[in-house]
Amino acid sequence: MDVFAAAAEARRTGRRAALVTVIGVGGSTPRASGARMLVYEDDSIVGTIGGGALEHRARRAAIGAIEAGRPERLAVHLTQDLGMCCGGRMEVYIDPIQSRVPMVVFGAGHVARATVPLLHALDFDVTIVDERDELALPEAFPHATLHTQDPLAYARALDDDPHAHWLVVTHDHRLDQDLVEILLPKTCAWIGMIGSRAKVARFFVRYRAAGVPEALFRKLSAPVGLDLGAETPAEIAVAIAAELVRVRRRADRPPLPLSALPLPARGGDGQASPPLWDRPPS
Repeated sequence: MDVFAAAAEARRTGRRAALVTVIGVGGSTPRASGARMLVYEDDSIVGTIGGGALEHRARRAAIGAIEAGRPERLAVHLTQDLGMCCGGRMEVYIDPIQSRVPMVVFGAGHVARATVPLLHALDFDVTIVDERDELALPEAFPHATLHTQDPLAYARALDDDPHAHWLVVTHDHRLDQDLVEILLPKTCAWIGMIGSRAKVARFFVRYRAAGVPEALFRKLSAPVGLDLGAETPAEIAVAIAAELVRVRRRADRPPLPLSALPLPARGGDGQASPPLWDRPPS
């Protein structure tokens, strides 16, 4: 199969893989710039960038990039680094294929309606679970798979999946709590639950009283979403989406304080130069 066709198929089916492209060469090398191969997470490949020790190292790096979910660059000297007789240098760019990530949203109310379009834009494969068929409507959720059934039964049937994301935003506090108790012992990438701080505190008290290990319920992101002071469904949706971006990018950076920003250069009179948008055209 052609490398690009294989990459498109991997994205369509959700199979985890990374595209490896030679972006620079010097001296004697087995392949020229532009050579490509696709590396799957099981170390199988389509195409080649030259074989041998170079390709072996690139495959290892590709599997690491798949796990990290981030692109990487790899530069090697074929003789000094790998003991190959070619004597040249090669640089490759490794780009993980971003397939849609599974996301189950429990609840089809206002917050779900506002959040699902953002989840779709962030490449989540969204499933909505709500037994209220008057709310779980295709026209309300055109980018989601709908299941109008008992959320608790659906949650119990979920398999362990280290890539799965589960968002609990139902209309009933007790249902939220029961869902979380079912979901917490399962393997997943992320669990979020809507609620006030008081609601979440009460839940944690109940979990402790029930003997749930603290390490287990600390898996739960609650109240879900970055603390943006969100109040409306649209604002809550933005906060949830922002948290998921931070989780995906493994970022934990506070906002940059104004004092850390570079100040405009001062003119010859000691006064700060006006910003570009206030300067007259030259």
